[in-house]
Amino acid sequence: MHRVIPLSLTAAELFQGELADRIPYHMMYGKQYCLPSVTLYARDEFDELQAASMLVDRIYWKALRFAQRCLPDDFLTKQLGIHPSLVDTARIETPAHGLSRQDWIIGAEGMKCIENNTDTPTGVPEAAYLGNMVSGRYTPYRSATAGLRTAMQAAFGKLIGHYRKAGLDGMIACSSYDWHVEDKCNTEYVLEVIRELGYEAVYVPLDQLEIIPGDGLYGGGKRIDILYRLYPLEYLIHDTDADSGLPIGEALIELVAEGKLGLINPPQSAITQSKGFMALIWALYERNELSIDVLGHPLFESEELDAIRAYLLPTYFEKTVFLQQQVPFVAKGYWGREGKGTALYGVDGMLEVDEWGNQEDAEEAEETKQYYSRQPKVYQQRVPMEKTAVHTEAGLYDGYLLTGAYVIGGRFAGLLPRIGGIITGDMAYFCAAVVQQDE
Repeated sequence: MHRVIPLSLTAAELFQGELADRIPYHMMYGKQYCLPSVTLYARDEFDELQAASMLVDRIYWKALRFAQRCLPDDFLTKQLGIHPSLVDTARIETPAHGLSRQDWIIGAEGMKCIENNTDTPTGVPEAAYLGNMVSGRYTPYRSATAGLRTAMQAAFGKLIGHYRKAGLDGMIACSSYDWHVEDKCNTEYVLEVIRELGYEAVYVPLDQLEIIPGDGLYGGGKRIDILYRLYPLEYLIHDTDADSGLPIGEALIELVAEGKLGLINPPQSAITQSKGFMALIWALYERNELSIDVLGHPLFESEELDAIRAYLLPTYFEKTVFLQQQVPFVAKGYWGREGKGTALYGVDGMLEVDEWGNQEDAEEAEETKQYYSRQPKVYQQRVPMEKTAVHTEAGLYDGYLLTGAYVIGGRFAGLLPRIGGIITGDMAYFCAAVVQQDE
């Protein structure tokens, strides 16, 4: 089976009209991002990814509730890297994240989930519009993202209903940097979903939000009760007002703690976003019987233990076990994004390759490297990625496939394939996901 299949038209022919308006960032960093090709998944692969990703989501939720209810503040701050000012609100239990997307490697050792993005995952417009449009129009295959919008509606409806019951029945706002085209398009997609649910919602750029400590959050002079923010909590909590010196990130989180603001994704998402959470899950798996002393029963059931063995990778807070056993491993910064702060090591424990992102400005590149270098790290067993080739405007590109799987509100919602380097960074290509039809 050929993994990546070119369409019968060029990028210029594909990206025009509504599709170009919906995904104006199909070109990024001066090169193609979305390609006129599709990534083909066999029916059994798709079915397994669907079932496995929902099992992994269930495991994450169980471990999240255990962390919120049973682990001390010290563990959350030191082992998971949660900012002390976030801890109290991160313990507030909400029924869904909003958006979440796992990253999977499909290889010789089977399917392995290597990360879970639960705070500010993106990729939604390209996954939804491209996959659903090109599958029926230009291929004999079916879309792998047909359920994305429906799953988003269910999850956002549940979250908004949760906040409404808590008395937050005022304005709903969606926010991102309006100069960042990709983020704004992703945020506007969420805005459409919320409006389809029958709620009034507005877009407010991040720099136009106004926080009045102890009172509320405002946009355009109107009070905001629920905020969808495409802006990471690990950035937000450190933000201060340049003029007044007000710690605006902490002031906003205080509004959440006081019940004056509901966030989507909620603060609990920071716990599962931390790469340290992957090491926590593995530790809980290895010590599952000990959880009886705390809970009165094992945390994970037999089906979940089987799923952890099959689909997750040994992940630790230190690398000793891999060095002793001469097993190749990956080091990941707790708050790494788009591969930044990720490094691959061989069986001898020597660095083979690392990733710091695509910055043309030397000063900015050094700042980025310092930011991710200073973060604590987890160490995860390394498994080989699937090699694949894709046609680009620059010629044939030999890369590696990383498959994103959206699980939204506990419901599988679709796939986001990216083809990039051996560490998937911000220069990776997107080719819409399609599935072989039943014979």
